[in-house]
Amino acid sequence: MRLCSIASGSNGNCIYAGSDSTSVLIDAGISGKRIEQGLNSFGCTGRDVDAVFLTHEHSDHIRGLGVIARRWKVPIYATRGTYEAMLDAPGIGKIPDGLFHEIIPDVPVMIGDVTIEPFSISHDAADPVGYRMSSGGKSAAVATDMGTYSDYTIRHLQGLDVLLLEANHDVHMLEAGRYPYYLKRRILSDKGHLSNEASGQLLCEVLHDDMKAIILGHLSGENNYPALAYETVSAEVTMGDNPYRSKDFAISVARRDCGGELIEF
Repeated sequence: MRLCSIASGSNGNCIYAGSDSTSVLIDAGISGKRIEQGLNSFGCTGRDVDAVFLTHEHSDHIRGLGVIARRWKVPIYATRGTYEAMLDAPGIGKIPDGLFHEIIPDVPVMIGDVTIEPFSISHDAADPVGYRMSSGGKSAAVATDMGTYSDYTIRHLQGLDVLLLEANHDVHMLEAGRYPYYLKRRILSDKGHLSNEASGQLLCEVLHDDMKAIILGHLSGENNYPALAYETVSAEVTMGDNPYRSKDFAISVARRDCGGELIEF
């Protein structure tokens, strides 16, 4: 399998995942031009994309969807609630008929030789999901935009080779920052976003000897720094109730402004 963050942050999200013969995107929250450039960086084009899976309808996850749907006629997979909410979003434009395919949490979908399993997440959206992908005995997951997590979440993130996990904000930066009170409450709520500390605590629950890579994603541009996210999550792992230290794993931070390295596993 392969996974690459084309963009991940509060200003736009698009993750590539696939195999030698299958390519999917998780979200399309950046421009069609940037998506194409990201794909080109590791030898793919938009015409190679077999499907786009949406986590939810917020603009930083769907901003470029209308463009690539019309340009590439790529099938769109989303929950019914996400798709219906998305149609009311500004700037999406006309989605060609026949592209939408409804998904249901915990019901796997096969795209080529890749199995994609959506799982419910806690966020202030219509019917949001994360995704676990598997092929050839390898697996990866994208888990962002979660205000909280549960045993259900942990079950879906166990036994992975690669995990892209939200580390959205530093609580102290958020509390002292310039965001209005209502927005701070939203981000800190159970339907908001995972803090660096919470991300590290969730990571401790799913680490195992054979995990190959962890990517910290969906960082806030206002209330976090890549180095701070990395150090805080690493400290939670090293000091947490688990047999590991952060140096035991390849932990990186996804860029907000450009794509990352293609991970092959």
